[in-house]
Amino acid sequence: MRHLLFGENSRMAMQTVREHKTRSFLTVLGVVIGVAAMIFVASILVGVDKNLADYLNDWGTNTLFIFKFDVGIRTGRLTAEERARKPLTLDDAKAMLEECPAVKNVTSELIPEVTFGPPTRIFNARYGAREVNAIDFAGTTPAWVEVYNGHVTQGRFFTEFEDVHSADVAVIGYEINKAFFPAKDGVGQTILVDGIPYVVIGVLEKRKNAFLGGDNSPDRLIRVPYNTYHKHYPMDNENFLGAEAYPGMMAQAEDEITGLLRRRRHDDFNKPNTFAITSAQAIANDFRQIMSMVALMTIVVSSIGLLVGGVGVMNIMLMSVTERTHEIGIRKAIGARRGDVIRQFLTEAVVLTGFGGLIGVLLGVVFATVVGFVFPSLPTSVPVWAIFAAVLMAMSVGLFFGMYPAVKAARLDPVEALRYE
Repeated sequence: MRHLLFGENSRMAMQTVREHKTRSFLTVLGVVIGVAAMIFVASILVGVDKNLADYLNDWGTNTLFIFKFDVGIRTGRLTAEERARKPLTLDDAKAMLEECPAVKNVTSELIPEVTFGPPTRIFNARYGAREVNAIDFAGTTPAWVEVYNGHVTQGRFFTEFEDVHSADVAVIGYEINKAFFPAKDGVGQTILVDGIPYVVIGVLEKRKNAFLGGDNSPDRLIRVPYNTYHKHYPMDNENFLGAEAYPGMMAQAEDEITGLLRRRRHDDFNKPNTFAITSAQAIANDFRQIMSMVALMTIVVSSIGLLVGGVGVMNIMLMSVTERTHEIGIRKAIGARRGDVIRQFLTEAVVLTGFGGLIGVLLGVVFATVVGFVFPSLPTSVPVWAIFAAVLMAMSVGLFFGMYPAVKAARLDPVEALRYE
């Protein structure tokens, strides 16, 4: 019987919506805007989060990144203590491999000084008349390709022999190869980096980097042997270390590296580390904390729209009670109880806001799709849970704001209601 009543109430509610299309739409416009904003932002947040996780994991799920200060997602400037820290060294990397049982492999990248301000040196690469500016150029050890999960699609990575003998060879990223050698194999060709010639011996596979582009693309890189870089830039002594842990031993490897570096850098027992260790998972978690604040702000803005929509629903339902006073009197006169009247008006309110929620979901999905099409570098992914949550929230607004009009209708005296003109 209850199912029949709910079905009848739903049909009556849809009939009311059809008879007053414009009024119904304007009533739930706030709900539509709030739901659309929620779906749109959720699609961007979920898409970017997934893309960032894939990008970071592409550099090694068991890899720890070690530097003299935190290179994750920063929200402030370097402190005076951080700026004064001495660089890590290649010997630190060798010590990790020798003294940390949980560490499988270690690499070190030799780079210009990092200050989180204007770069101390900008590297440009050239091949013939073609040039690529602001490339990621560094000297590294042969273990780089294993520690950072690199895949060479053409040629090979450089060897220990080439590193020891400071050979002028280079392995280039996907975008460098595409810019210089779009129609031929770049292996064996000579390129210039900062005016210095290097023979290309390998090309790296394209990294997962959908939302990174331009100068931030991880495929705009060139790697040369560690000693080769040192030969050409003897003043550069900044080392960025990468340590690959054995599977399931990330926490142990981090503890071992921390203890080792504290001893080697003579950190006082009651002072914090003078270096930082992070991982793909840790960077992703930092990013999610920032995104959670964005999500919270979106919820607040969406809630304002839902509140406006809820007030509109209450207003239209009160108007409906006044317009249908005679009808309510007839229903109560032939045996309808208070609960039946309440359910009828609540069903109408819920159907009205639910309808608005569906329109908001549709608009949010359309906006997300259009943005993903216009800006391919900005990933969007509409989560199913967000759709259900948005529609459920919209219906809850109807249930909450429709309660007062429904109760008011149920309390009408049938005799007085029948006399109402």
